[in-house]
Amino acid sequence: MKTPPAPDSAAMDPPLAYRDPQFLESEEGRPVRILAEYLQPLHAFRRHRVHDTIVFFGSARVREDGPQGSYYRDARELARLVTRWSGEIQSPGHRFLVCTGGGPGIMEAANRGASEAGGRTIGLNIGLPHEQRPNPYITPGLCFQFHYFFMRKLWFAYLSRALVVFPGGFGTLDEMFEVLTLSQTRKLDRKVPVLLYGTSYWKALIDFEMLVREGMIGREDLALFHFVDTPPDALQLLQKMLGSEQRPEAPSIARSNTPDDPVPTA
Repeated sequence: MKTPPAPDSAAMDPPLAYRDPQFLESEEGRPVRILAEYLQPLHAFRRHRVHDTIVFFGSARVREDGPQGSYYRDARELARLVTRWSGEIQSPGHRFLVCTGGGPGIMEAANRGASEAGGRTIGLNIGLPHEQRPNPYITPGLCFQFHYFFMRKLWFAYLSRALVVFPGGFGTLDEMFEVLTLSQTRKLDRKVPVLLYGTSYWKALIDFEMLVREGMIGREDLALFHFVDTPPDALQLLQKMLGSEQRPEAPSIARSNTPDDPVPTA
């Protein structure tokens, strides 16, 4: 008579689903991975009392010592000015943290300037085959690694009170037009000012007036963004649009309006 095989100990003691790497990395585990990229940053931002951000977009290819180094230096200086201003605002939490995509180029410059001003600064990094590695100026605990572009873009918009968009390529344009579209269609429950840094670059790249002439956007849509060319001018416009140091607007998380929601008046 044959001896029955010994029971498989692994089969008798299976891992919990949320501790099963094979399941979490499977096709069926994708919704869990997506949800984790929402909940992990939410948990961290609450723990670190992050109320709102000013987001810096721009090319990962710009270098401080390269031909477009002036953009790097200006992003660094503007982030320093914003961080110093935010530190002077009387608030229970730290307001207007500089947030970037966490990589090199303009992102590094903004995180660097904020760090040099003694402030905390956020990096929403994403794994890419080239260009994208976390820069060393992001505050520990506020550096995040994303797999899904759409979850990363959600967090750019979720806490943002304003965007400063430096010259960039496809990624920068994608991120910029995402927020402009949400604002144009009133899917955000608050205004998010968009500053396009480098007037000559943006006007050469995009003929906004032509879009109006062709009826593709309305004349009023041009008010969704503003051109700036120096860090002091950008800071002054941000202060004007976001509120004074003495009476800042209350922090709030952007919510998506539904077709049944009333149109916001402010």
